[in-house]
Amino acid sequence: MLVHNFSVSVFPFHSLLLGSCMNFPCKRGHTCEADQQGKPHCVCQDPETCPPAKILDQVCGTDNQTYASACHLFATKCRLEGTKKGHQLQLDYFGACKSIPACTDFEVAQFPLRMRDWLKNILMQLYEPNPKHDGYLNEKQRSKVKKIYLDEKRLLAGDHSIELLLRDFKKNYHMYVYPVHWQFNELDQHPADRILTHSELAPLRASLVPMEHCITRFFEECDPNKDKHITLKEWGHCFGIKEEDIDENLLF
Repeated sequence: MLVHNFSVSVFPFHSLLLGSCMNFPCKRGHTCEADQQGKPHCVCQDPETCPPAKILDQVCGTDNQTYASACHLFATKCRLEGTKKGHQLQLDYFGACKSIPACTDFEVAQFPLRMRDWLKNILMQLYEPNPKHDGYLNEKQRSKVKKIYLDEKRLLAGDHSIELLLRDFKKNYHMYVYPVHWQFNELDQHPADRILTHSELAPLRASLVPMEHCITRFFEECDPNKDKHITLKEWGHCFGIKEEDIDENLLF
């Protein structure tokens, strides 16, 4: 009888401890634990508790070390909290660390040409019927993209020369205005305040660094006053969009 009563009393208490963490947020690298009074708090996650990682899950940290996954990196960062190394450690890019060449002045000047074309082609893919993309664009977005998609002068996706991309931007400038606004709106989420922060840029930057080594310098130059915030106007100027065409009403 004593054993039975002990079981009944312990399990509800255990469930209470677990339940107190149900809606208790912890930042990356942390996990929630409840104390004996059931009060939740965040503690550093043990890297060994991260989900099993595959080769494709590897990430490179700003310490130039390859981590098995982002979970392992942020768990390590948490354990270094309060130290200079912990403060500096961030996710640099997806994939194992490798030698990233420096971005030259000539290359960073060309970068917007490729980036604009890439954004336009992403929207073309999202517009085409596809179960994976269905519903991704809302009605207003589809209306804007449809005009580009149906334009017979549209430059189709391909490995185009810088000269051709430059020529097309000058000739079909109107096709590139909305894609630039769309990407700003996609990034401006936490919070949606018409300003891009380092953390909002990080996912796009981390995915592109291995392929586009100028992405970091490009983002730095999009912030001419170095206040660590990129406004819509600064973003538009970076992509060569005329000031009169930079319009908050296109952020939907």
